[in-house]
Amino acid sequence: MNAPDTPPPPPSLRAAIAHRFSLLDDKADDTEIDRSLRAGVELRGATPWILMFAIVIASVGLNTNSTAVIIGAMLVSPLMGPIVGLGYGVGIFDFALVRRSLKNLAIAAAISLLTSTLYFMLTPLDEAQSELLARTTPSLWDVLIALAGGLAGIIGQTRREKSNVIPGVAIATALMPPLCTAGYGLANGNWSVFGGAFYLFSINCVFIAFAAVVVIEFLRLPHRKFVDPRRGLRVKGAVWFIVLVTGLPSIYLAARLVDNEVFKSRARDFVRKEFKAARVHVLDMRVTPASKEIEVTLIGQRLPAAAIAAIEGRLPAAGLHKAHLAVHQAQAEDRKDEKIDIGSLKADILADIVRNNQQALQERDATIAALREQLTSQHGWVEQAAAVTREFEAQYPQCGNVLVGRAVPPGEGQAVPVPFLSADCRRLPRADEVKRIDAWLKVRTGQADARLVLAAKRGKLFRHTDGKEADAPVTPNQG
Repeated sequence: MNAPDTPPPPPSLRAAIAHRFSLLDDKADDTEIDRSLRAGVELRGATPWILMFAIVIASVGLNTNSTAVIIGAMLVSPLMGPIVGLGYGVGIFDFALVRRSLKNLAIAAAISLLTSTLYFMLTPLDEAQSELLARTTPSLWDVLIALAGGLAGIIGQTRREKSNVIPGVAIATALMPPLCTAGYGLANGNWSVFGGAFYLFSINCVFIAFAAVVVIEFLRLPHRKFVDPRRGLRVKGAVWFIVLVTGLPSIYLAARLVDNEVFKSRARDFVRKEFKAARVHVLDMRVTPASKEIEVTLIGQRLPAAAIAAIEGRLPAAGLHKAHLAVHQAQAEDRKDEKIDIGSLKADILADIVRNNQQALQERDATIAALREQLTSQHGWVEQAAAVTREFEAQYPQCGNVLVGRAVPPGEGQAVPVPFLSADCRRLPRADEVKRIDAWLKVRTGQADARLVLAAKRGKLFRHTDGKEADAPVTPNQG
């Protein structure tokens, strides 16, 4: 009798965790990974055009401070290919691929700098916006973002099922905005902006490539073997040297950024605490960590110089060493009891706002009334013109094509339109009839400067209201 099948023993906790976080289960074939990463290195055909258009989009976004436009440009950017190819070439010791990646990356950077510099030289908006200035002071956090983004990107590119990792990495690492900011620095001759922005771009390139080297080494993809093992060690040492040289300045910048933020926080707490007890109100406060300046604008009871000096003397105790306090107050005319009534000040401001709103409403109502009056007048004139046309046609059936309107007479420099009546007649009325029609038209329209134009279809002779004949009719400009 056969023994019953026994279930396999449950996996250990270590094996379960290793299986859960394994990067080998859904890894693509080594040949497919190699082909995909090598294909993204080349910058030719449509790719340079896409890069230039993406640079223009990013430059416009930085110039107008539009975050959405900048994100769109980063999604279009093809800069990730040469950088990942560079890391892949270093990881498998393919120095021909490394040289090709460096060449394409240099070409891409040159195209980007040229395009962005040209844009910022031509744009009329020359003010540095916050989105642009944010790319001029890299720090350790930018290194962490580039490293984490590079790790996510290379892991996503080595999977069988491709995902949306690469667009997310392009947005997070932000390769294009630093290049555009560097172009802004070149266009304006601001070398500090150019240096900070290009250093941020270098951080992103180095640490994305370094992340690719780490993942390629972990996945143990096929790589070239050196006859001399020491050469491989030298290559790895060079990689670590470049990484350290690129990353160390960011540590200093990060420390300075932290110091500045700590100084700002302490300054705000100090001003809030020291001036809370006094009968004053802090209208504005500006903190400049670089020069250790704390500038405060006060309204309310004027503080004596001795009180301000005492407050400034307590700066070191609050951790604000070497800081300087500058206080601006309302001018007092040597009266100790003078102070500003904040409630009255607010009431005056609200009263001004109400008066301005009332004036704007009155002007709007006057404009609406004038437009209504003009519209009513126009409707009345249309009805009057129709009545004049019917009456004229009933009295003179030999005339047709009757046109009644208002126009500015040409060549007279008169800006006010006058009424006119024009008609084509098979037989022109006599001179006395023309005068009678003219008088009737002036009375009927209520304007003494009304014009009458009668044209004979035969003979091309035209009789006017003054009784004279001409070879061409008066052609009014219809209003």
